[in-house]
Amino acid sequence: MNATACGVGIVGIDGVAVEVQVGHQDGLPGIDITGLPTASIRESRHRVRSAMRAAGYVWPSKRLIANFAPADVPKAGTAYDLPLAIAVLALEEQVPRAGIADAVFYGELALDGAVRAVPGAINAALATREAGRRRLYVAEAAAAEAAAVPDIEVHGVDSLVTLVRALHGELVLPRAQAEAAVCDPSRAVDLRFARGQHRARRALEVAAAGGHNLLFIGPPGCGKTLLARALPGILPPMDLEESLEVTRIHSVCGLTGARSGLVRERPFRAPHASASFVALVGGGNPPRPGEVSLAHRGVLFLDETPEFQRAALECLRAPLEDRQVTVSRANHQLTFPSSFALVCAMNPCPCGHRDDPTRACRCSARSVEMYRRRLSGPLLDRIDIQVELAAVPSEILAAAPEGESSAEVAARASAARRRQIARNRWRGRSLTNAELGVEAMETHAALAERERLHLARAGRALGLTARSWHRVIRVARTIADLSGAPDIERAHLSEALTYRVLDRELNAAGMAGAA
Repeated sequence: MNATACGVGIVGIDGVAVEVQVGHQDGLPGIDITGLPTASIRESRHRVRSAMRAAGYVWPSKRLIANFAPADVPKAGTAYDLPLAIAVLALEEQVPRAGIADAVFYGELALDGAVRAVPGAINAALATREAGRRRLYVAEAAAAEAAAVPDIEVHGVDSLVTLVRALHGELVLPRAQAEAAVCDPSRAVDLRFARGQHRARRALEVAAAGGHNLLFIGPPGCGKTLLARALPGILPPMDLEESLEVTRIHSVCGLTGARSGLVRERPFRAPHASASFVALVGGGNPPRPGEVSLAHRGVLFLDETPEFQRAALECLRAPLEDRQVTVSRANHQLTFPSSFALVCAMNPCPCGHRDDPTRACRCSARSVEMYRRRLSGPLLDRIDIQVELAAVPSEILAAAPEGESSAEVAARASAARRRQIARNRWRGRSLTNAELGVEAMETHAALAERERLHLARAGRALGLTARSWHRVIRVARTIADLSGAPDIERAHLSEALTYRVLDRELNAAGMAGAA
């Protein structure tokens, strides 16, 4: 006679239902574990046995075998403690088997029988719903997060004793409720404190409205970082589906915190320039999400972008284009979502004072060229908006804040986002302008003949690539949405073309070299 309890394993960011099957076998008292367990699972036998004894339950005097099915999927983590304990108790008829038939158990056991939270509670809840099970038992600290998933009952337990009493019907556990998390815009920098830089503020609004990538080029202290940190405060709020996506990524990485519900604020990730390509795109063993996935539905800010490793920057090209990352290993592949707005910041030259009227630049033309080339052409092609910033004069810094607040800008950006989401329906999905593919652009961002000729002439003058050509159209479509225009007009294209600063510089340098 065997007994089975259902747990959840995390593969990438996806929860997978795992059956913990326990039975008797010949041999001396003890337990063998099969099903590709890691060291953390092999050690669980000691935690489970001590927890059961501390709670007053009898550990079997016979030899046991525990199989984690499906047996061909590697198992890792401490979340299997709880289902293993329940399966052993069911085998010894210390809990009713009928009470665990439609339940899933997810948690770590302490030696005194307490149930501890494990990262990935919301992923376990999603796997529970997908497996057709009705109830999920997790640690109390993780119950609010798991309860954000509808259509299942989530119960928080503080100890093994509490759980067993509930399964016997001696105790009624309240159903956990999702936290009513509210987005706190005060965590982002208010845009009204970005004095001067009116053109950069406009570019930031366009980027927020359409989900575009952005590059700021300017001397140290001109406000690049402040503007980047203001972007989350003007992005439209996340809907429920986006919150679920973000929460499941952050939960796997242990970033949601104790007793937290859904992540309602758009992520803002700012990795250091020393970050490796694995830290940026994900990897490791087992593979974990990187910064591009942690910034999903939010902002990834790369300050001093040329100082990042070349390999790390080049690995961003695929996520920016595909909006997902595939990490390949010898025997399996994992895909992580990575739909984010990239904000890069760099100086105009290594010393940072090129074209500064108040400070002398010490850089040679060769060093400036090498510095700019740290950002490759293919990467720059994927950055929709490129803006040059100048140093802010002291008299402007001394003045009181006079610009619009983040709330005012966010209202316009949200209105423009609603227009494009309602219009950009493609293959069953609503897309932002930045997400429009080439085929979808023919339907939702088509140019009239006059505008097409205008862009063709400008494209020849700037040396636009096919990719940057399409990105100009996407930005122009967003500018049109901000103005409430139904179609892309010549003025919208002209403004979008002014955001291709490096295209103009590179084309001018190429013509000078040819001469």
